[in-house]
Amino acid sequence: MFSRHRKPRSAPVDPLLGKPASFGIHRYIQGSSNLFEENRLLKFAIVGLFGITAVLGTVIYSSDQKERTVVVPFGSGGDLYVTGSKPSAAYIRTMTRNIVALAGTYSAYSADRQFQELLSIVHPSAYDSMRDSLNGILDELAGNPTLSIATYIRPDQPVQWTERDILVPIEKVRVIGGVIRKFRGELRVRYAVENGRFWVISLTEEKFDVQPR
Repeated sequence: MFSRHRKPRSAPVDPLLGKPASFGIHRYIQGSSNLFEENRLLKFAIVGLFGITAVLGTVIYSSDQKERTVVVPFGSGGDLYVTGSKPSAAYIRTMTRNIVALAGTYSAYSADRQFQELLSIVHPSAYDSMRDSLNGILDELAGNPTLSIATYIRPDQPVQWTERDILVPIEKVRVIGGVIRKFRGELRVRYAVENGRFWVISLTEEKFDVQPR
């Protein structure tokens, strides 16, 4: 049988063999220089990535502030929307009418149900104080079952609003035991819009005076 003769492996050759000592130092310096350049490029890439992320974040935030969210309260229709945190005029008018109806027109038979619906749009930070105030009205109705209140938005005065307040000119008619009394004043609605949702912060009656019978 024939056998294959393998060539003996040659020992690895030292690349610095026969080279002057300065050659090795030169190669080390060159390698370090290349590594430094690579690290510097990597730093530039990381800084650039952070810059792009910041720009994209700003664009997304700006887009979110300009995004129109359609929110239809109480099953109503119409041009009701919120852009960023700003509700449309139609949205403000619709919410105002519903708030006045829920908080201002009630009797001993309807108040509890209405107040529960009103509390559903009260901001969590104001929920306890609003509930206590409405419970006070329920206690008054329990002691005076013939008491009823009707509240109307006055057509001769404009409803004014800002980004935090709605000032509503109203007329309130109070009936108890057949006695009718009328009051005129303003209802101030403090509100907030968060994530496209309308929240009531507080309801305050201002500048009320008794009207002649």
